Amino acid sequence: MEINPFALLASALVTLVIGFIWYNPKVFGNVWMRENNLTQEELRKGNMLKIFGLTYIFSLMITMIEMGLTIHQSGAVGMVGGPPLIESAKPSFNAFMADYGMAYRTFKHGALHGFMSGLFFAFPIFGITGLFEKKSWKYIFVNAGYWIVTLTLMGGIICQFA
Repeated sequence: MEINPFALLASALVTLVIGFIWYNPKVFGNVWMRENNLTQEELRKGNMLKIFGLTYIFSLMITMIEMGLTIHQSGAVGMVGGPPLIESAKPSFNAFMADYGMAYRTFKHGALHGFMSGLFFAFPIFGITGLFEKKSWKYIFVNAGYWIVTLTLMGGIICQFA
């Protein structure tokens, strides 16, 4: 099963693009800053190259997990004898890929699984962390909402184009 590395690189950019929109003061940025007791001036003091660079690297890590959650063939390949090199694949692998190689490889299907990973993974993490850190529900919903939207789009891109 060939993977398009450009789709993974593009998917990782989603965190930055959606973050730019989501945390803009005209959207949820003012709420987010107020809930974190931050000001625009404090945020500008950060090392932006480090922040955005590491964000992109972490986002690439997320794409690897999202790929496994959205592309069902990646899990099934190991079960039917698919090795890294297609030339030495077992007949069961070739038969499986002939029948199901592109099944459920749509943006809509990937977006569904991305949404589910956001709702059932990211939201609980922010909920638990927020509760223990005595954060408000606004804080939890702003951050979890960002990840639900971001993972939905990442899942769609990965499933359709990777």
